[in-house]
Amino acid sequence: MAEAPRGPGAPANVPDGPPPGIDELLERVRAGYQRIEARQAHEEARAGEALLVDIRYAALRERDGLIPGAVVVERNELEWRLDPRGSHRLPEATGHDLRVVVICNEGYASSLAAASLHQLGLHRATDLVGGFQAWRAQGLPVEPVTA
Repeated sequence: MAEAPRGPGAPANVPDGPPPGIDELLERVRAGYQRIEARQAHEEARAGEALLVDIRYAALRERDGLIPGAVVVERNELEWRLDPRGSHRLPEATGHDLRVVVICNEGYASSLAAASLHQLGLHRATDLVGGFQAWRAQGLPVEPVTA
């Protein structure tokens, strides 16, 4: 296939063929790391071996509650807050070996977020299969949002 036309502002590496759909993209990024189930995430967090990061938006947190001990980071701030070399990092973002478990509502957006963290060098980043809804369905701790 011929190379896509290039001009000012065009990406340097335009792939041949049609871009992947979201299902194919999720399959690709998830193949790059091992996802984690709710009980294992809970055990790792309790043992101090993992940082749980809730990226759900405020309305979902207010509706469904919070995972005790999870750090809330809006999705659009995730990379800035978890980059160990970043000027806006969280105190918990101590190094590239940090075990991060990203949690969204149902386990889709968190997969893309975990892949993005891998690109920053957080090679132990993963996401929660089924997201917050799987956590709650397993009967794991949830607390209401307090004002």
